[in-house]
Formats: sequence, C-alpha cells, structure tokens
Amino acid sequence: MKKKRSIGAKILRVLLFILGGFLALLLMLVIYVVSVARMDPPEIADESALKEQRTALDSSAYVLRNNWFRKSKTGLYEMYVEGKPFDRGVAYGKLTSELVKRQEDHFSEQINRMIPSPFYLRFLKYFVGWFNRDLDKHVPEEYKEEIYGISFEASSHYGYIGTNYERLMNYHAAHDIGHALQSMALVGCTSFATWNSRSADSSLIVGRNFDFYVGDKFAEDKIVAFYKPSEGHKFMIVTWAGFVGCVSGMNDQGLTVTINADKTSIPSGSATPVSLVAREILQYAGNIKEAWAIAQRRKMFVSESFLIGSAADNKAVIIEKTPESMDLYEPDSKADFITCTNHFQGDTLKKLASNKEQEARSASVYRYNRLMELLQEKGPNTVQKSVDILRDRFGMHNADIGVGNEKAINQFIAHHSIVFEPKQLKVWVSTQPWQLGQYAAYDLHTIFDMHGLQTDHEVYDSAASIGPDPFLQTDTFRLFQRYRAIRADIQNGKDIDVQELIHSNPTYYHTYVLAGDYAFKHKAFAAAKGYYEHALTLVIATKNEEDHIRAQLQKIEKQNK
Repeated sequence: MKKKRSIGAKILRVLLFILGGFLALLLMLVIYVVSVARMDPPEIADESALKEQRTALDSSAYVLRNNWFRKSKTGLYEMYVEGKPFDRGVAYGKLTSELVKRQEDHFSEQINRMIPSPFYLRFLKYFVGWFNRDLDKHVPEEYKEEIYGISFEASSHYGYIGTNYERLMNYHAAHDIGHALQSMALVGCTSFATWNSRSADSSLIVGRNFDFYVGDKFAEDKIVAFYKPSEGHKFMIVTWAGFVGCVSGMNDQGLTVTINADKTSIPSGSATPVSLVAREILQYAGNIKEAWAIAQRRKMFVSESFLIGSAADNKAVIIEKTPESMDLYEPDSKADFITCTNHFQGDTLKKLASNKEQEARSASVYRYNRLMELLQEKGPNTVQKSVDILRDRFGMHNADIGVGNEKAINQFIAHHSIVFEPKQLKVWVSTQPWQLGQYAAYDLHTIFDMHGLQTDHEVYDSAASIGPDPFLQTDTFRLFQRYRAIRADIQNGKDIDVQELIHSNPTYYHTYVLAGDYAFKHKAFAAAKGYYEHALTLVIATKNEEDHIRAQLQKIEKQNK
C-alpha cells in the first residue's frame, strides 16, 4: 500500500512540475508579447503645434490654421488638413477630438459583442500583440508622425490595452487582422472600372463597395478627408476618425486606389498594413507604373488586391499581392473594363491552392459573376449606372436571394460606397444607410482651390449628387429592418417569435438558419430540422455556412436515434 502511495505521490509531483513549467512558460510568453509589442513614438523636433487650439465656427464646424472640419447636412463629416506629418496629425486630432474618442468606443463595443468570451478576448489581445510586435518597423516615419499627432486626442479609457499611440498604430492593422481571422467576417468587398467603349462618354469610371463591418455605429461617423501634405500629391480618402490609411481614395493626378481582401493564412509576424501601402500609393503615385513600384517595395502580412484606376493611363488594373509574391492583372486590351471581388485573377496567383479554396468556399466567385452580368446588362457605363450596380441586392439573373445575402453586390453592411471619375477629379460618396442614401458629389478642383474655411458652408456639389435609393420607401426594406432587430434579439439571448422572423426576410437562407439554431437551442428538434432543410433549398452564401447547416442536421439525427 505504501509503495502504491509513493508511486502516486511521485506521479502527482511530476504532474505538478509539468503544470508549473507550463504556467511559467505561459507567463514568460505573455511578458515577451507585452514587451515586444511596445512601440515608442517617433521623436519630434518641433512640437509647437500641440499648443494650438481649434476655433469653432459654429456647433459643428471648426478651424485650425487652414485646416478645417465640419459636418455636412448629408450626415458625412468633411475634413481638410495640410502641412508636415506631425503638424497635420495634431490638426486632425484636435479638429476631430470627439470623433476619435467615439470611434474607439464603437470599435471596442463591437469587438466585445462579436467576442463575448473574456478568455478569447484576452487571447485576442495577446494575439494582436504578437501579430503586431514589429509593426512600427514597417510603417513609414511620415505616417508614424501623423498617427502620433492624432494620438494626443485619443481616449484615456483604454490605457490597459496600450498607450494612445500604440492603440492607434494597432488599429491601422484592423483590416489585416480581421482579414487573417476570417471567421470574424469583417471584410468582403466589390469593385470595378470601365473606360473607352464600356463608358458612355469613354472616360474612366471606378466604383466600389467597402464591406468592412464593425457594427452600425462604427459606420455612422464617416469622414471625407482631403489632404494637402507637405510632400507628394494632394488626395481625398473616405475614412474614420484616427485612421490615416487609405481603403478608398483618389489623388489630384486622377489616380484611384481601392482595396479588396483575398484569401490569406494567419501570418507569423507583422509587416506594413494594407491601408498604409494604399495610402503611400495614393500620395506618391501618378500612374500605374509608379503604383506598382511602391507596392513592390512594401512587405505585407496578408493577401490583397489593389484596384488602381489611372487617368494618366485611361484604364484600371489590379495589383495582386501576397506576403511572398505579386501579380498584375489587366484584362484584354479590347475589354475596356475590370472587375474585382475577393479572389485573385492574375496568371500566377490564381493558381494558388489558397485562392482555389477561396473560389470554392466563399461568395466571391458568385458575386464576381453577378457583377459581370450587371455590367453587361446595363450597357455603356455612367456614374448613375455604377451607383445602381453598387446598390444591387439580387442574385444571378435577378433572382431574389434574400436581403443581405453575401452573394449580392449590396450586402447591407457597407461602411461606404464610392464612385470616381478620375479625369474630371470628381467623386461620389454614399450616405446612410449603407449605400442607400444619396451619393454626395465632390469636385477636388473646388476643394483644393479653397483657402481655409471662413464660414461654415456646404462644400459638396448638391446639383451633381445622386438621390437616395427608392428601395428605402418599400415594405421590403421596413421588413429587413425588423429582421435585423430580431437577429440582434437572438444574439442578445432574448426570446423571439420565429414566424415573425421568417416573415421579415422569407427568401434569405440565413433567416432559416437563425430559426433553426433558435429552435435547436430550445430543443425543438423537429422544427429545427424543417428550418435547416428549407435553408438548403435557398442560395447559401458560403460553403462554411452550408457545412454548419448539415452538421446541425446530423446532430438532430443523432438526437432522434
């Protein structure tokens, strides 16, 4: 007996030793991640800009030197900044101080809603720390100084995550992190361009939906920002407070940049965030050749497509880039149009196993085919037709696939939608909700000819703007709003009326997935089976979602045995 106890005690000591060693290693890993993730701000020789204060023109418009910020009656915020990197960053921060704080609140709120588990949130924090451990080494000094200038106005509530500067730097990789952790479903965009024979007036037209979803509140405070930097080209971007990267933009040379995520593996370390590569192209390239050269010299940690529209070249191309290689995709010389969703098309990268998986399992190919169908159906393109395409909510052959289906061009999650006319230096930016509100028109000639803002007045071109989508006034849209409210109730653990849910969006497969999951949770297995089986008869967006439905049906089958 004593011998058995002795053996048991030895085993226990060994197990405790192993556990202690594991915990020590884990602690060292945490300490390492926290230490390597620290980022020292850039050294600024002249910080005198910090002493300056904004002046209020009225309750929603401010100026600081020639820099200005205002809220348009369209609901869009508009901002103009100029000068050296740190100075314009400080001006940006001071002018948008309330929004910088509010955007971080909205971002944090949505992340907590998407990831309710405290354990996984802690894991995500350290994952981001590991992911971005060398981030500052890959960001041009100019952009570090600009971000540092803004950081003085960031919230004091999130110091436990990192310093203001560290957090704003990390947020610039949010697109990339959401892309790498694809189960979070943060990204999935559509873009296209037409020129020559495919445009009614032969000029280049570029359109895109930026489907980056971090909650409704995050998309409420969009900023149309106009930059006149001390170096490089003047340009405009659609952005949010605290963010200096480019996801959609055009410079004064008529060069446009929009980004589309492609299939990528979880990277082992940081590089230059996609949005900052796009920003550098926008600020320093005047044509496709120059854009390629900038993209080529930057290392990225995710795979991305850059649709580059160029007035100088009177065409558009797609620069496709992975952490390891690059490709240039351009259509046949007589095609006069290009389309881009979320898979590679170039001769080299389209052969990647990861790209083939993306084509097979995601909504990208279906959305690409629908985009091609619409461009063919509508004939020579115009700005109005581009807006119509970006608002399209139907499937192939105009099939009703439910409102909000990821296979539609309009997924009803867009942070913004935008159309460019590069030769004319004109741009149309969507207003709430999603791309259904009016598209406000801006003329870059007019904006950059202004010398400050002496009085608060509208700067967009109301005569050239495009009106709201009539869909907003339909019963279908009102029912969709009810669908979203019921879906939110399910996510918050509330009881719902399943029949009301189904009535709110009856042709959408996910309506029946929600109904099935709800019934399954309440052990109503027969009802759940019926809902799941009906979902399989509809147009399902991704293979992962179809797999979920079939897995649930297998669980029900086991319950019935």
